[in-house]
Amino acid sequence: MEFLLLLVIAFGGYTIGRVGHILGGHLYAPHHWIYGVLAMIIGIIFISEDWGKWLLAFGIGHTISDAKDMKDLKFIGRDEPGPKKFWGID
Repeated sequence: MEFLLLLVIAFGGYTIGRVGHILGGHLYAPHHWIYGVLAMIIGIIFISEDWGKWLLAFGIGHTISDAKDMKDLKFIGRDEPGPKKFWGID
């Protein structure tokens, strides 16, 4: 049951990341994979607490939603113009 909860939280992180990409990708701002990595680091530090596990799962989902920009080490800027899709990694 705990695994299912962590999976739902990770999907929530992915969802928030994708919606943020679609609605705010035109803004000159930090890429959201940075926030996902910060959430994972804090989650690992506090892994013994339930909320630490939840934060780790959220950070994983949030980072996956912007994995392409993380791979290219894009820290700040606008997303490239083009069609925005929910099911994808950008």
